Amino acid sequence: MLSVLLIDDQNPLLEVIHPLLERIGHMKVKTALSAKEALALLTGTTFDAMIVDYDLPEINGIEFLKIIRAKGDTTPVIIFTGVGREYAAIEALNYGADFFLKKGDDVQAQLLEMVQMIHQAVDQRNMGKGPGTTQKILSDAFNFFHEAAYVIDREGKVIVWNKEMAELTGIKPGDILGKGDWEYSIPFFGHKTPMLSDLVFQNDAALLENKYCIIEKEKGTVTAWTKAIPEEGRQSVLWMKSTALYDSKGVFIGVMGKVRDITEEMGADLLNKPVQVIHEVEPSEPALHGKVGMFDKILGKAKSNHREGLRLSFREGKYLEAIPFFDQALEIDPTLSCVWHDRGVSFREIGRDMEALRNFNKAVELSPDDEELLFSRAEMLKTIGILRHRQDLIQLAVQDLNLLVGKNPNHAEAWNCLGFCSKELGKDTLSRQYYEKARDLIKQGKNRKKTRNLDMLT
Repeated sequence: MLSVLLIDDQNPLLEVIHPLLERIGHMKVKTALSAKEALALLTGTTFDAMIVDYDLPEINGIEFLKIIRAKGDTTPVIIFTGVGREYAAIEALNYGADFFLKKGDDVQAQLLEMVQMIHQAVDQRNMGKGPGTTQKILSDAFNFFHEAAYVIDREGKVIVWNKEMAELTGIKPGDILGKGDWEYSIPFFGHKTPMLSDLVFQNDAALLENKYCIIEKEKGTVTAWTKAIPEEGRQSVLWMKSTALYDSKGVFIGVMGKVRDITEEMGADLLNKPVQVIHEVEPSEPALHGKVGMFDKILGKAKSNHREGLRLSFREGKYLEAIPFFDQALEIDPTLSCVWHDRGVSFREIGRDMEALRNFNKAVELSPDDEELLFSRAEMLKTIGILRHRQDLIQLAVQDLNLLVGKNPNHAEAWNCLGFCSKELGKDTLSRQYYEKARDLIKQGKNRKKTRNLDMLT
């Protein structure tokens, strides 16, 4: 009879699973309500298998797994969770989990699967790890993620293609699993071409050559966006994130890729922007000495530099060349909120989003009631929030937009932006209401927003 340690902080769940697992699986089951309690049990007892809840208090399931593996404990472990976490499968794989099981409503079916996993894991441990185990762990986990995801092995062949990926591409897992040679890129680009997952170890130049714009990059993980024209010919913007996967011995086994179509959320913001490699830089503040003479203000040199900067940026699209003129204007008069704003626009257009946000923050600080400045900051917060999966920034954008529509309830673009932000925050009903508000304003000819006439300024 197999002995099993069941670890979960929900005592009612233990009271249900414990006797059923013993009866259905013919196993001897011991329970623990925390990782600490389980570790104490393991000092004097061994088990044939362990079922560990991912969301344990203090020490979660993955941390527990790391601790026992570091001690040389090779007992088969099944990670048990009701929450689809983005990196749960990767963590489980990297630290030697044998299977990954999702909690569900059908307890009997779940127990039967658990029993099967326990026997299979014990057999594999006794005989040496069987083929396909890694793929099974990843497939089980990725199939209850809420985002489209796939995994390619070291040879570039698809080994996981979750249901969200199937919905996004229209390709069923059975039609793509085992295929390589960039075939998985066809639904997005209309032809075979490297995906971000194929370039995860490449340098910036290689990413740029393949039309990927870096959002964030660290060893083994890249987040980027790119433009794509699928078979129907509609240009779209794709957000992608790829992470290298390793087994418990540190051997590279493949790459996870996540894909999201963000065309609707980002629209012209990215469709009209050239793809380029972007890196975070130190804040670039104009040199404000504070001793520029009053004569310069009287003679209008600040405004003159501002106009020249606008001519280069607004008229000619030479954003990088425009920034020094904005700098000179701000050196003369650092209280010009519109100059800070227009400097931010230039940084935004060359892909330095965080620098743009810093400038928009300064502009709003100087003129907190200006609609144009508030909207630009909100749009920038929304963009960065979506690209970096930062809900805190999206919530800040919502604050700006609520303030804006409070001042001007006929600002259709602000209502529309609120719709996008609410959708990102999972508030679908509220999102639809905001979209409808924006559409009604446009249909009724009531759309109004206050902006400067840049033609008059240049």
